[in-house]
Amino acid sequence: MNKRNYQKELDKIIDRLEREKRVPTLFLHSCCAPCSSYVLEYLSRYFAITVFYYNPNISPSFEYETRVKEQERLTEEMNEEFKGDEKRHGIRFLKGEYHPEVFYEAVKGLEQEPEGGKRCTECFRLRLYEAARLAKEGGYDFFTTTLTISPLKDADRLNAIGEAAAEEYEVSWLNSDFKKRDGYKRSTELSAEHKLYRQNYCGCVFSKQNSRLDIGRNLL
Repeated sequence: MNKRNYQKELDKIIDRLEREKRVPTLFLHSCCAPCSSYVLEYLSRYFAITVFYYNPNISPSFEYETRVKEQERLTEEMNEEFKGDEKRHGIRFLKGEYHPEVFYEAVKGLEQEPEGGKRCTECFRLRLYEAARLAKEGGYDFFTTTLTISPLKDADRLNAIGEAAAEEYEVSWLNSDFKKRDGYKRSTELSAEHKLYRQNYCGCVFSKQNSRLDIGRNLL
């Protein structure tokens, strides 16, 4: 079975939109400002984007507040930067609700799973299904996530969850693998340009513990 090339699938959609001279709406779930930077630079040429910051997995609360403020700041700065550029479309920002208990309920029984395992799958599912629900409610043409830009995130798993959510809520999922074409590299460059806060763990208390263990091993 051939491995799917999500970037080529996205290319085909963008090519079709350009031929049709259409600018659809995109509900973009963002995991953090650094990861969204390249995605916004890339997709704002083709979509009218609403950045949806929904990450109840993030712990502690002050870490969440730091990250959400950085996302909002980046959105404002990119809008200012793109102002007057006819090839760019406006970016809106929507802050999701922060209820960590929803995350803990979703991953209950999976607390001891390794980083990147079943617990992460449920975390992805929680966030992408909420994005799908609101994309449907808001009448958006597409929804997707910035998560595929990370070299540590499995694009196959994320796109499978996105497609399942799209089917349930009857809204179109935009397949992606944003790490392709040096997307991750570009995100680090943009993060430096905008002086973005870059976290050293994914977000949840379990990933933070894992990060500390890795640091400890490196000191041995």
